[in-house]
Amino acid sequence: MMSKQLRFSNFSLPSRKQAWRWLLPLFLGLLFITTLIWLPIHEKEQETAERQEQLVADSLWVEQTIRFQLQRNEESLSLMAAEVAAGYLRGSRLQDRMENLIRNNHEIHRIIYLDAYGKLLTSTDETMMSLDVLSTPSRETDQRARTTRSALYSQPAADKTGPVMLDYHVPIFVEDQYAGSIIASYLASSILDDMVPWWFAQDNEIALTDINGTVIHKRASGGAGRGIYTHRRALNLAGVSLQLATDSIKGAPKLLPSLLVDAIILLSVGLMWSLIALWRDIARRNAAESALREQVTFRVAMENSLITGLRARDLEGRITYVNPAFCEMVGMPAEEIVGRSPPMPYWAPEAMNEYQRRFAQVVAGNLPPQGFETILRHADGTRIPVLFFESPLVDDTGKQTGWMGSILDISDRKRVEDLNRQQQEKLQASARLATMGEIASTLAHELNQPLAAISSYTTGALNMLDTKHPKNLDLGMLQEALDKTNTQAQRAGQIIRSVHTFVKKREPTRAPITVAELIESVTPLVELQAQKYFVSIEIDVPEDLPPVLADRVLLEQVLLNLTRNAIESMQYVAPAKQILRITAERDQVRTHNVVVSIIDHGHGISPDVAARLYSPFFSTKADGMGMGLSICRTAIEFHGGSLTHEDNPGGGTIFRFSLPAYVPAAHNRWIGSTVRTSQTG
Repeated sequence: MMSKQLRFSNFSLPSRKQAWRWLLPLFLGLLFITTLIWLPIHEKEQETAERQEQLVADSLWVEQTIRFQLQRNEESLSLMAAEVAAGYLRGSRLQDRMENLIRNNHEIHRIIYLDAYGKLLTSTDETMMSLDVLSTPSRETDQRARTTRSALYSQPAADKTGPVMLDYHVPIFVEDQYAGSIIASYLASSILDDMVPWWFAQDNEIALTDINGTVIHKRASGGAGRGIYTHRRALNLAGVSLQLATDSIKGAPKLLPSLLVDAIILLSVGLMWSLIALWRDIARRNAAESALREQVTFRVAMENSLITGLRARDLEGRITYVNPAFCEMVGMPAEEIVGRSPPMPYWAPEAMNEYQRRFAQVVAGNLPPQGFETILRHADGTRIPVLFFESPLVDDTGKQTGWMGSILDISDRKRVEDLNRQQQEKLQASARLATMGEIASTLAHELNQPLAAISSYTTGALNMLDTKHPKNLDLGMLQEALDKTNTQAQRAGQIIRSVHTFVKKREPTRAPITVAELIESVTPLVELQAQKYFVSIEIDVPEDLPPVLADRVLLEQVLLNLTRNAIESMQYVAPAKQILRITAERDQVRTHNVVVSIIDHGHGISPDVAARLYSPFFSTKADGMGMGLSICRTAIEFHGGSLTHEDNPGGGTIFRFSLPAYVPAAHNRWIGSTVRTSQTG
C-alpha cells in the first residue's frame, strides 16, 4: 500500500509542478491584460475629472472677477449718489463724473440721474429723453429700491431701445427724504464680453441665464460647447439671482491620451507577445520532448526486439552503444563492451589481421560499398559467422561523429548454403549417373569390342606359346599381338576411368585447363552417344585459346548434357543434317572470355518452351527429370560465366557458354566480367 502511495505521489508531483508552471504565467498574463484595460480607462477618467475640476475652478475665478468688477462699480455709484445727496455733484460736474465712470468701465452702457419725481435730470445717453425707455422690471426695481432704501439690480430685460440690459438702481435720500435715483445700465452682452477673459472664452461657451435657466446672453467665441464638461455658477446680485453657465468646447479625452500610457501599453503588448511566444515555445518544447521521449522509447523497444546486432563507434573506434541482440550474439553484457577500444574481446584470434585491416579502413573512411562477412567469437569460444554493414553517423550539422554498424548472424544461412551445396552435388551426381544409365548399352557395346579383341589376341598368343617347336615361334607376331592387346586394354581402361571420374562424388576443384583438353576428355562419351543415332561430330578448337580456371568434371557434365540434347534433337532429321559441331573461340565483345558453342540441326526450340527452358524439373522428354539445363546453367555461373541459346539459321539450336580466361601472371586469378544470364527460366 505504501509503495502504491509512493508511486502515486511521484506521479502526481510532476503534474502539480506542470500545472503551477502554466497557472503562474496565465495569472501574470491576466494581470497584465487587466492592467492594460484598466490603465487607459483610469487615465481617461482621471483626465476627465481634472478637466472638470479645472473648468469649475476657472468658472469660479470668472464669477469672482465679474462680481469684483460689479462691486467696484457699485462702490463708485454709491459714492456718486452720496456726493449728489451732499450737493457736491451737480450739473456739469455730475455729468463729467458719469462719463468718466463709463469711460473707465466699458461694461456700463449708460448712467442716468432721476429726481424724486422720476424726471430725467442727467444722462450719459443722449438718445434717452424719458424714462419710458426703461423696461418694466427696471421701473419695478426702481420703486422697490426707493421703498427699501437700498441699491438693487433689476431683472435683465430688453428696453424699448432693443438690447437686453441689467439696471442697477441706487436711491438718493437727503435727511430721510427721497431725492432721486442714479441708474447704471449694463448690457448683458457687455457683462460676458468685457468681464470674461479671452483665454477662458476661447475654451468655453459662456452663457448668462436666469434662475430658471433661460439664456439671457451667450458668448461662444471659441465655438459651441460639447456638453461634456459643464458647470453652473450662481451670480447672486442685490435684488436678482443669475447663473453663469459654462460649457467647454473640449471633447472627451482619448483612450490613449499620453505618451507614457502609449509606452506602457506598447511595453505591455510586447510583454504579452513575448509571453505568448514563450508559451508557444514551451508548448513546442514540451511537444518535442514528448515526441522525443516517445521516439526514444520506441527506438529502445525496437532495438531491444531486433535480432540484428547494432554497434556504434566514435571516430577513434571506441564503442559507444550496443543493443541486446549484439550482446547476446557475442555472449557479453553491454557494460563490458561499451567504452572499449580495439582489439575487441569478441575478435577471433585467427581473423585478427582481417579485423585490424578493416578497422583501419573504417577509421580512414574507406567503407566497403556493401557488407562483408567475417566471424566473431562468442564468450564460450564458439565461432559465429556474421555479415557486417557500416555507415557514418552524422549529427544535425552534417558533421560525422562516428560509425554505426549492423551485424547479422548468418549461421543459419551458412548451414542452408552448405545443405544446398550438398544437395546440388547429389543432384549433379544423380544426373551424371542418369546420363551413364542412358548410355549404358552403348558403353557395354563399346567395351565389348576391346574386350573381344583382347580375348582374340591373348588366345592367339597362347596358341603360339603352346607350340612344341620354340624355334618356329614368330616373336614379331607375338609382339604385335601383345601390343594390340595392350592398346585395347588401355582403350577399355580409359572408358572405364572416364565413367568412374564422371560419376564419382567429389568436391568441386578449379584448375587451369584448356578447352581442347576439356573437349578431348569428354569426346569418347560423346562419340558413344553419337554412334547410337548415327550423328557425325565436327570439332573446331583453335590452338591459341587461353586456358580457363575450371572444375573439369563439372564442365564435362555440361558438355555431355548439351551434346546429348543436341544429338537426340537430330534423330529424326535427314542423315545429311545429322552433324554435331563443337566450336570454341574468343568472345568478340568480351575479349577476356572464351566461348564454347554446341551447334545442332535438330527440331529447334519453340518460344513457349524457351520461356521455361532453364526452369528446374521442366522437360520436353517423357522420361526426363528436367534438371539437365538447370544444372548446366548453375555450373557455368559457378565458374563466373553464362549459358545462352539461340536459333541456328540453318535449322536447329546453338547453345553457347562463356568462361573467363585464366591468366597465370595475375596471381592465378581469372579475369573478365560475368555475362548476364538469360532470365527466361
